[in-house]
Amino acid sequence: MNDNEISVSIGQVAYTTTITHGKNTLIADEPEEVGGKDKGFNPASLLLSSLGSCKAMTVRMYSDRKKWDLEEVNIKLSYEILKSELQQTTYIKCHISFKGELDEAQKAKLFEIADKCPIHKLLTNPIVISSNLI
Repeated sequence: MNDNEISVSIGQVAYTTTITHGKNTLIADEPEEVGGKDKGFNPASLLLSSLGSCKAMTVRMYSDRKKWDLEEVNIKLSYEILKSELQQTTYIKCHISFKGELDEAQKAKLFEIADKCPIHKLLTNPIVISSNLI
């Protein structure tokens, strides 16, 4: 199995989608007000979830290596799309808080480290999406 490969399938139930990676399965869906069954995160929420969980894991790994007293990382994410005639720009907001016996310098370093997570890097660099019919 390719570690970067995800399988996605949808049957005849409107919008309910099965996402598989190795032994793990997720359900994505849309809210009932747009025709879904609300059985899982919608695609935009999955994207924000990927970013937030990556930031939290990266901060946890760093603090564990430093043996800092980080009890908990909390991240709230949201996005807003602003459209103009020539393009649309998406603004993702990440509100991060830390619990534990940390001084201000440690909190500042953890905040900096959060922006170095792989998904943050992926989303802030050029992305080319290539689709093909098989």
